[in-house]
Amino acid sequence: MNLFDTVSEDLKKAMKAKNRIALQTLRNVKKAFIEAKTQTGASDILADEEALRIIQKLVKQGKDSAAIYEEQNRTDLAEEELAQVKVLEQYLPKQMSTDELKNELEILVKELNATSMKDMGKVMGLATQRFAGKAEGKLISQIVRELLS
Repeated sequence: MNLFDTVSEDLKKAMKAKNRIALQTLRNVKKAFIEAKTQTGASDILADEEALRIIQKLVKQGKDSAAIYEEQNRTDLAEEELAQVKVLEQYLPKQMSTDELKNELEILVKELNATSMKDMGKVMGLATQRFAGKAEGKLISQIVRELLS
C-alpha cells in the first residue's frame, strides 16, 4: 500500500475514532497530495518519494508555526500545531541521530575528497539525495559546514 492509500485509510480511522487533531491533519495531507497529483505535468499516481517530500514540508511548516506561536505567547495554538506535527511524523522514516549523520557525512566528504568550503555544493548535493527523509537539510548543512571548515 502506498503512502496516499495509507493516509486515506488512516483518515477513515480518525473519522470513526472522532480524533479531531488527526482528522484535521490527515485532511490537510490528503488535500496536499491531491493538489500535487492534479498539477500540470503530474501523473495520476503520487510516488511515495513525492508524498514524503510533501509531508516533510508540512512538518517543517508546523514546527515553524509553533515557534511563532510560542514567541507570541499563544501556547494553545503552539500545542495544537505540535500535536499535528506528531501525527505527520508517523509517516516519515526514522530520522538519523546527529552522531549517525555526522559519521555518514564524514565518509561522504572523504569519498568526494572535499577539503574546503568550495566543495560544499558538491557535498550538499549528494548528501541531500542520500539522506532525503532521514535528516533535515538544515542539520546536514550545519554538519557539512563544520566538517569542511
